Amino acid sequence: MQPTRLFKFQGSERPFSWADIVIILGIAVLIYAGVQLALAAPEVIERPTLSLEPARLPLYAAFSVGRMAAAYALSILFTLVYGYVAAYNHKAERVLMPLLDVLQSVPILSFLPVVVLSLTAILPEGIAIELGSIVLIFTSQVWNMTFAWYQSLITIPKELREASDIYQFNGWMRLKTLELPFAALSLIWNSMMSWAGGWFFLMAAEIFTVGSRDFRLPGLGGYLKEAAGQGEWRAIAWGLGTLILVIVLLDQLIWRPLLAWSDRFKVGMAENDHPPTSWFYDLISRSRVLESLVRALWNPVTGAMSRLMLRLFPPSGPAQDTNGRTSWLMWAAGGLVAIGLAYGALRAGHMLVGLPLTAWGQIGLGVGATLLRVMAALVLALAWTIPLGVAIGLNPRLAAIAQPIVQIAASVPATALFPVFLLLVLSLPGGLNLAAVALMLMGTQWYLLFNVIAGASAIPQDLKYTTRLLGLRGWKHWRTLILPALFPAIVTGGITASGGAWNASIVAEYVEFGGQTLLTTGIGSLIAQATANGNYPLLLASTLTMVLVVVAINRIFWRRLYQLAEDRFRME
Repeated sequence: MQPTRLFKFQGSERPFSWADIVIILGIAVLIYAGVQLALAAPEVIERPTLSLEPARLPLYAAFSVGRMAAAYALSILFTLVYGYVAAYNHKAERVLMPLLDVLQSVPILSFLPVVVLSLTAILPEGIAIELGSIVLIFTSQVWNMTFAWYQSLITIPKELREASDIYQFNGWMRLKTLELPFAALSLIWNSMMSWAGGWFFLMAAEIFTVGSRDFRLPGLGGYLKEAAGQGEWRAIAWGLGTLILVIVLLDQLIWRPLLAWSDRFKVGMAENDHPPTSWFYDLISRSRVLESLVRALWNPVTGAMSRLMLRLFPPSGPAQDTNGRTSWLMWAAGGLVAIGLAYGALRAGHMLVGLPLTAWGQIGLGVGATLLRVMAALVLALAWTIPLGVAIGLNPRLAAIAQPIVQIAASVPATALFPVFLLLVLSLPGGLNLAAVALMLMGTQWYLLFNVIAGASAIPQDLKYTTRLLGLRGWKHWRTLILPALFPAIVTGGITASGGAWNASIVAEYVEFGGQTLLTTGIGSLIAQATANGNYPLLLASTLTMVLVVVAINRIFWRRLYQLAEDRFRME
């Protein structure tokens, strides 16, 4: 088993490659095209009303869960296809993995106005706003799931692959019997993190303004943001109570049963002493009605699908790199894309040239200030998530108690509690800076914690027995087993956490509260100001600058850690 090998970067001796340049140009062109569509959107959109009556909360909760579920379904589909192609196509990997690295670094909150305004220019308003909110939630869920799936595919033990080759599994059988089971534990934990991230951005997804345009949707996020804006503490309490109830129900009815079910796929020579349990999973496992439905409906459907896949894709032997010869059609498509990128880059460059030098100076200063806050939030998150994550991951009894609490804490939108925190710290020296770091920490720490829990949970039981037999205790135990086994998970959590902190800067450095606008120096503050004022050239320049800085950090710093994880911390 080698669960520590994460990414196979091509050309790791260089911090950037041609693929990075093409990808960043493509993002710039997409932003520019969205801005042009946004300019064609209606100038004034009628302000809908959101009721703060508690009786509306069940309906609002259903709307929000529906949007989250739609975004999660898109995330799963994207994850399976994208990660599979990147893992098994050597040429595609050279483009897809740098692209994924860039996409997870893009500040999604700065894209929301462009996405929604673009959609309102070509679609009816209600559909455009719904799609825009789902897209935002999707971008908050998908990246860590895709990284986890890709990591699982490239770290499947050699002996398991050889067994599938001996039995001549085709692609479908390999996916169903080897790849998905091997990745189940990692995918489930990252799915829980994705839902928590979706709740975090729900308030931004369901209600926001761009200049004179007011967009809002009925849902828990919109309810909480409206209540916070009006200072209605009673409504905030009702909204948070409903959100916590929804999170607990999802944990008990979905996530705990999935974790109990996925324990059977854990790799190791020895069984877990205390496997995870779920009362709901035990209940449905004993249900004769459900068993009859599975036999009558589910088994025939999956059986027919398997037979169809076997006819379409006959046994092919060992999994091969699916590189093929590049056809003239692909060359033609590449040429058209290149022409489009070149034209879009020229138009975006023309928009950027119009920015005054003072604006570029503000962007440079803002990037430096935000970088310091991101580093502070990341260090604080590492200090407490590693010991707690190890304790939860290695102790199933503690996990049964702590997991719902962690899930609730991670899912409560920090932006809903931010006004209360502001009241407490604004009177202190550097109050808003302190508050900004705290909000970044709230958006950062959970990526680390969930990855550490998943990494600790995946440590084979036989290795735990070995360290006990050797009498390793305390720091020796951590140095020999825990930290080496967790290093890849910490790196994966670190890169997604840093991306989350950069994203959170947009809501942490620019706050509207009690009829006042509070802001501090930072790139997130500039993006928020550009969004509120409809200053699209500044929005384009600030967003691209943040993307370039985050990608550079990932290439220079995080890539070296990934290489270290692959070279020194591999289990076979």
